[in-house]
Amino acid sequence: MSKVSVIEVKTAGQLMQFVRFPMDLYKNNQNYVPSFINDEINIWKSGENPALKYSEAKQFLAYKNDQLAGRIALIINHKEEKELGIRKVRFGWIDFIDDEEVSKALIQTAIDYAREKKIDKIEGPMGFTNLDKAGMLTLGFDKLATMIGIYNHEYYPKHLEKLGLVKEKEWVEFEIMFPEFLPEKIHKFNALISEKYKLKVLRFKKKEEILPYADAMFDLLDETYKHLSTYTPISDEQRKTYKEKYFPLLNKDFIICIVDENNHLISFAITMPSYSKALQKSKGKLLPFGWWHFLQAGKKNDRANFYLIGIHPDYQRRGVTSIIFKEIWDVFKKKGVKYLETNPELEENKSIQLLWQDYNPVNHKRRRTYSMEIK
Repeated sequence: MSKVSVIEVKTAGQLMQFVRFPMDLYKNNQNYVPSFINDEINIWKSGENPALKYSEAKQFLAYKNDQLAGRIALIINHKEEKELGIRKVRFGWIDFIDDEEVSKALIQTAIDYAREKKIDKIEGPMGFTNLDKAGMLTLGFDKLATMIGIYNHEYYPKHLEKLGLVKEKEWVEFEIMFPEFLPEKIHKFNALISEKYKLKVLRFKKKEEILPYADAMFDLLDETYKHLSTYTPISDEQRKTYKEKYFPLLNKDFIICIVDENNHLISFAITMPSYSKALQKSKGKLLPFGWWHFLQAGKKNDRANFYLIGIHPDYQRRGVTSIIFKEIWDVFKKKGVKYLETNPELEENKSIQLLWQDYNPVNHKRRRTYSMEIK
């Protein structure tokens, strides 16, 4: 039996190995979508990732027979502990070859770290906060991954379950084929709702016109999801970082904003053309030619991803979602988009899942985090 060694990432070269490992592991997999290499590196830089101001983080590499065989990151979010009273070691960025010795060594590293910190629980895969990617894929291995979801081999959850980890949280994702025409009753219903609550859909001529509403969007996210047990408010540092990181990627035509009679934002939705195939072609790099694939994906694409939605509690279950979907349908019709894939939503978040109920959604992916109590 060969010995597996696990070492902590200390050098820039080791960090690059950590970042590139899944790209090598999945190089022949047609459904894996790589992340941008530079973005992955910046996650571990305090000046680039605001979550590092209130978190501890370590990365590890696993070797077997002197060959790189796996990786894992371990995180303690002190903000989560302070605001929610949740004390645990988060593990993420976990990838490994189909070898139980390797997966066991990685999880043992997480257990040892938790014991060192006198913490009695580990959970993952997850990132620093609730806005990061989370959940190990358990259904949908044959489906193309998205920018906002983790992809993994089918053997991953089997390894974790064999090691004694159990299901903690479950996410569901849906695929929707948009109809060619919307029934007239939907148009009439939307007109009635808009008139009753004095609502208006904003039209943006330039992307810069969206910026004044950015903070209101983050406020709405807090209002929309604060009832969920794991949600922590978005910090000012995170807001700044997300604006800088994601705003350049947004397409103004795919952003829906609804305001009340006082021009206060009461709902928004962000969709984007699917960049999965563009990421595959770019192989994690915008230069020298990766940008071209993204440009083409934004111009011509029959598939889109649903990224974020926020609805003020005062307007939930009042027909506002119907307005949002009608607006999305109008955009998709013009752009030639036929399929929409939702972002992962917690299984318990039924109010968000109601958004898709009238459009024959197909639950094509499921994912979960696994946890273990440390004795």
